[in-house]
Amino acid sequence: MSTPPISRFPIPDIDTLPEDIRDRILAVQEKAGFIPNVFLALAHRPAEFRAFFAYHDALMEKEGGLTPAEREMIVVATSGANNCQYCVIAHGAILRIRARNPLIADQVAINHRKADLSPREMAMLDFALKVSLDAQDIDESDYQALYPHGFDDEDIWDIAAIAAFFGLSNRMVNFMSMRPNDEFYLMGRLPKGTH
Repeated sequence: MSTPPISRFPIPDIDTLPEDIRDRILAVQEKAGFIPNVFLALAHRPAEFRAFFAYHDALMEKEGGLTPAEREMIVVATSGANNCQYCVIAHGAILRIRARNPLIADQVAINHRKADLSPREMAMLDFALKVSLDAQDIDESDYQALYPHGFDDEDIWDIAAIAAFFGLSNRMVNFMSMRPNDEFYLMGRLPKGTH
């Protein structure tokens, strides 16, 4: 059986990429042990690669009121609602690692209302999914539901921005038919060193 392509669009050779993009991809490979397919697929359009990852990093690697695990939880829940296999699988792996919980990503991806979540996480994901699916209906009551859980307006902006950004990502990945790396499926499911 042959492996399906990682995208329906051409994947550039790493050696032909602009230096900044090549350096970023090689740094990710060194850290993760493999190159996530999203880096290779988006490198097809270098200017968009740079813009995409600049906004991604601004949202996902910043300091603030949301933990890294909460940020990944938003990605997994909204990507599940948007039927984005790549983002659920890839960010589910990161969520399992950051939350140190091998069950959480699968629960959140399918139905966060049935997941083992804190009231804070539940409120956060309720809002993120409303941004993702029904943003036109957001009103003051949605903000008021978040304040008692310790979220301030900047945190609420972060929740909304992550949900909106990954709405873009989900749609790009789906139209490209991007395939998740096999490595993601097992990450964070078993303690390190066990097989």
